[in-house]
Amino acid sequence: MRLSVIGCGYLGAVHAAAMASIGHEVIGIDVDSRKVESLSRGEAPFYEPHLQELLTAGVASGRLRFTTDVSEASGASVHFIGVGTPQQKDGSAADLTYVNAAVDALLPHLSAGDVVAGKSTVPVGTAAELAPRIEATGATLVWNPEFLREGWAVKDTIEPDRLVVGVGPSKSSATGEKTDPADVLREVYHPAIAKNTPFIVTDWATAELVKVAANAFLATKISFINAMAEIAEVTGADVTQLADAIGHDVRIGRRFLGAGIGFGGGCLPKDIRAFAARAEELGRGESVAFLREVDAINLRRRDRAVDLVAEAFDGSVFKKKITVLGAAFKPHSDDIRDSPGLDVAVRLHGLGASVTVTDPAAIRNARRLHPQLTYVEDRDEALRGADAVIVVTEWDEYRRQLAPEHAGNLATGRIIVDGRNCLDAGAWRAAGWAYFGMGRP
Repeated sequence: MRLSVIGCGYLGAVHAAAMASIGHEVIGIDVDSRKVESLSRGEAPFYEPHLQELLTAGVASGRLRFTTDVSEASGASVHFIGVGTPQQKDGSAADLTYVNAAVDALLPHLSAGDVVAGKSTVPVGTAAELAPRIEATGATLVWNPEFLREGWAVKDTIEPDRLVVGVGPSKSSATGEKTDPADVLREVYHPAIAKNTPFIVTDWATAELVKVAANAFLATKISFINAMAEIAEVTGADVTQLADAIGHDVRIGRRFLGAGIGFGGGCLPKDIRAFAARAEELGRGESVAFLREVDAINLRRRDRAVDLVAEAFDGSVFKKKITVLGAAFKPHSDDIRDSPGLDVAVRLHGLGASVTVTDPAAIRNARRLHPQLTYVEDRDEALRGADAVIVVTEWDEYRRQLAPEHAGNLATGRIIVDGRNCLDAGAWRAAGWAYFGMGRP
C-alpha cells in the first residue's frame, strides 16, 4: 500500500520507517526542512535502537521517502497523523495546534475513499471535531493510537501487543454498501495481525481514551510505589522489598513498581495533565482528580533525591563535586523532555555544587538545554575526582557494568545516591561506599 505519514518527529519517523520495513511505500512529510534532509539521507535525527538500520534500508530500497511538500501525500490511500500534542504554555491542556495544522494542510490532497488515521495522543472528542472537515473530501477518519515505549519503539510498531482502531458512525458508499475503514488498517498491519496481535475496533472516543487511560494507569502505578517510598523513609521500611512482596500478587504485578526519582519524558507527564484538564472541561474533573496527586508525588521524588545528596554532606552541597550518571529520562533514549535526572542535576547546580553529567546518548540534547552544567562523554572520566555520585538513569553502563571497587578508584569521595534503586546496595556498602537509596534504609 502507499502510505503518507504527516509529522516526522519521534512517533512519525519510527512509524514511517517501520511501515516501509514491512513492505509499504511510505512518504514522510514534515515542515522542518533540516529534519527532512537528515531523514532523506537515511540518518536518524534522534537516538532509538534499530531505527537507523530501518531508515538506511528503507531509503536505499526506495520504499521510504521524506519531503516538506504535503502535496506528495496525493495518491496515498492511508494518511497517518503523527504530530506532537504538547502541553499548552499557559495551562495543562493539550495543544492541538499541530494536529489542526496537519489536517488543514492535508485536506486539499485527500481523495474519496482515503483513510486518515490519527496516531497523535489527543483529548477525547478530538476525532469528532475533525471528522466533518475530513469527511467533506470523501475520506474517512479513524483513530489509531500508538503505544510506543521509547527504547523499544521499533519493536512496538512492528510487533505491537495490541492494535486499536476507533471508527466513526458507519457510512454507505456510492453503491449503498457499508464501508469498514477498519479493514483498511487490517491490511496495513497484516504482518502483525497474521501473528495473532489483538485487533480491537472501537468508536472514536474509546480509542482516544485507551491511550490516555493507559498512560494514566502507568503513571499512577509508578507514583503509588513512590508514595510508599515516602512512608518507608519515615518508618525504616525497604520499598524494594515491599514492591517485591506485593508484586507477587498477580492482580498487582511487579512491573512499574520501581521506586525512584519518578517518571518523565514527552508522554506521561503532559498526558496525565491534559487528561485531568479535559475531564474538567467535560464536567467530570472529580473522576480523575487523583491524577493531580499522582503528578505531585512524582515531582516530590526529585526533591527527595536532591535532599539525599545534601544530607550526605550534612545539609550543603556548596562547592562539592557531584557526578550525575544519566541525562535522558530513561535508558536507550536520548530524550531529555521533562527528565527527572536532568532536573536533579540542575537543582544541585543551583545549590552551588560543581555538577558533571554523563550519558551514553543524551549529552548533546542536554547541553543544548542546560549549558551551565559540565558534560563528559566518558563515564570513568566523569567519575574522576567526584565527591559524590548519583545515578538518575538506569543505563546498563551504570547499573550492571560499573563495579563499586572500580568507581572507588576514580572518585574522591565514597557517597553514592541511587536515584533509581537499580544498584546492589550490599555490594556498594561492602566496597566502602555510603549508599543512599530512594525509600530504602
